[in-house]
This record gives sequence, C-alpha cells and structure tokens, in this order.
Amino acid sequence: MKSEIKSAIIVVIIVAIAIGGISAYFNSLDIPKVTSTPIPSNKISAPTNQTPLTNDKTPVTQTTINTSPTIDESHNFKAPDLVGVDGYINTTPEDLKNTMKNKVVLYDFWTYSCINCIRTLPYLTAWNEKYADKGLLIIGVHSPEFEFEKDINNVKDAVKKYSIKYPVVLDNDHQTWSAFGNQYWPREYITDYHGYIRHDHIGEGNYDETEKVIQQLLDERSQHLGMDIKADQPLVNIQEHQFSNFQTPELYFGYSFAQGRNYLGNSEGFNPGQVASYSLPAQQNRDYYYLDGKWQNLSDSMKLVSDNGKIVLSYFAKTVHMVGANNSTLQILLDGNSIKPEDSGDDVQNATVHTSEDRLYNIVSTSQAGPHVLTIIAKPGFQIYTFTFG
Repeated sequence: MKSEIKSAIIVVIIVAIAIGGISAYFNSLDIPKVTSTPIPSNKISAPTNQTPLTNDKTPVTQTTINTSPTIDESHNFKAPDLVGVDGYINTTPEDLKNTMKNKVVLYDFWTYSCINCIRTLPYLTAWNEKYADKGLLIIGVHSPEFEFEKDINNVKDAVKKYSIKYPVVLDNDHQTWSAFGNQYWPREYITDYHGYIRHDHIGEGNYDETEKVIQQLLDERSQHLGMDIKADQPLVNIQEHQFSNFQTPELYFGYSFAQGRNYLGNSEGFNPGQVASYSLPAQQNRDYYYLDGKWQNLSDSMKLVSDNGKIVLSYFAKTVHMVGANNSTLQILLDGNSIKPEDSGDDVQNATVHTSEDRLYNIVSTSQAGPHVLTIIAKPGFQIYTFTFG
C-alpha cells in the first residue's frame, strides 16, 4: 500500500514538472500581444477637425495583432524611424539624426493645403519657441494629399509663410506615414527621451492637454539627465477655432477622391479622364457643388477648358477655403451679389481672387456661421481640388 502511494506521488510530481516545462517553453516564445485598436475607416462626418486619407465615415474598433513597431514592457510603442524622406527643410539628415538623441520629440503629420493642419501651426511654432531649449524637438512630417504638394519649393514657401523654424521632412510617398500607421491630417505623436510614444492626438483641439504632456515628458527627461530645467510654465493661450454642428464637410473635385460620396450635384456626374459639359440645374442642394461650362475631369481635381465657367455651392459655415491652381482670375459672389469686403477672405480683393500658386485660398470669412450660396466665375485654365470649411 505504501509503495502504491509513493508511486502515485512520483507520477504526480513528474506530470507537474512536465506541465511547467511546457508552459515555460511557450512563455519563452516571442508572441505578439493582442490589443484592441481603433481602425479608422476613413472620412468622418462634419463637423470635423481632421482630414482622413480617404473617404468613408465612422471609425470602427477591431482587434489586431501588433507585430510592428515592437512593444516594450510598459506597453508603449517605440517610434519608427523616418523612412523614405525626399527632402529636408531647416535641417540636414546628419543634423536631424544627432538632434533627436535624448530629446522629447513631437512628430506632426501635416500638409500645407490642409486647413486643419494650418490651424494647428500657431501652437506648434509657439511650443517650439517655448520648449526647444528645454529638450523638445518638433519634426514636421509633410505627407502630401495632392501631387503639387510634393514640390519642395512649394513646401519651403509654406514653411516661410507660417514661420516654421523646426525641421520639416518631405514624406512624398507616405513611407513614414505608413510606418506610424497614420491615416489623418493633422496628427501628433509625442515620444519621451527614450523614443517611446506617450501621446497620440488626431486633429485639432485639446492643445492644453498636449502641452501638459510636453511639460511632463520634459520634466522626466530633466530628472533622468540630472538637469535643473523646469518646463512647468503657463500654457500657450491662442484663440481656438470653434466648429459648428451643421458645418458643411470637405468637398473634393477629383473623381478618385470622391469615391463613396458624390460631391458633384450635376446630373452629368463625373466623367473620369474626359472633358464634360455641365449646366446648372434649377434646384440645388446644400453641401453639393454644381458646375457650369466645360470641365476636364482629373483624378484629383477639375480644370476649366471653356471660355467661361461657374461653380455654385450652397453651404453652411463661417469660412470657406479653396485649394486651387494655375494662373486665373476669379469673380466671387455671395448670396447672388459681389462679396462684400467684410465677408471676404484674406485672398479676396474687390470681390476678385487671383490664383497663381498651387495652394489653399481663403475665399469667405463671415462674422458667424450660417447658410450661404457661393458663386465663383472662372476663366480658362483654372483648376480646383477641394473646398474646406470652418
């Protein structure tokens, strides 16, 4: 009887050892952690403070396996390297690599014709001036939406216009964008001095929260390096843009950008790669644009080819911006009359806009948000990419 009990005990011990060994073996394997990550399915309904890469509606939460970038023990992502850079502004590859060491880094994904991005720039430039000597490095990652935004001279002009002193890298093929898994303009990632992403913000707003994160990470850095530098200061105070619940969403003129929603109200619709004749219908709906004249349908824009042409837009907003290109003169009407000086945007003089550069033009700036009808009378060669609103 004693020998049977002893044998049973020995068997139990052997089984326990075997199970422990198997468990230790599997625990030693490098199996990626599974996390629940919001996967944006692209375009967000208005009002919006960010511009997604493509057009759909609501973000969906899906379960994904994070295999890259790697995760450290505190479950923070290590920021990937800047890859596929096509050009450097305010820096060189060597200087940027050396400057990034032991710095708190804010990566700002932007493009210069994006109004949401432009509205964040006063905060970024103020933070650069305020915290650069305390260990903050801001890197503008310029990831273009349109082809003309890949021209480094155009980007240099924008950097000068908006007084950007921090380094800007050109991410023309969206390689760094993809490495970060980004899908939005603007988007800010902030890393600590070890290079781990500690803050991730999509779109405009929450500037106080972002600045507090910057201060916290700079203080951590200072303590680690044994430096007597205090980043705790009064927050940057800039008038923040206010969005309306009824604001018209961004409207695209390129047929490849309009997939999923037809922004063009004419019954003729898009004619990819063709020149189409359009006429204004008797009835027009809000949040759609209508064309008159002959327009060449391009993948990212529309180009007027007839002697005269019109764009009519019924919208709800305070400000209207247009991304346009080529040399042309535009006559601007608001609610059927020449636009008044008090309602004119920064690029309007005497109810007229002269386009020359490929960029964002401010057309309308009324005192408050409301319903209006905008009419643009254009000349041959005028090219338009998008309307954005504020």
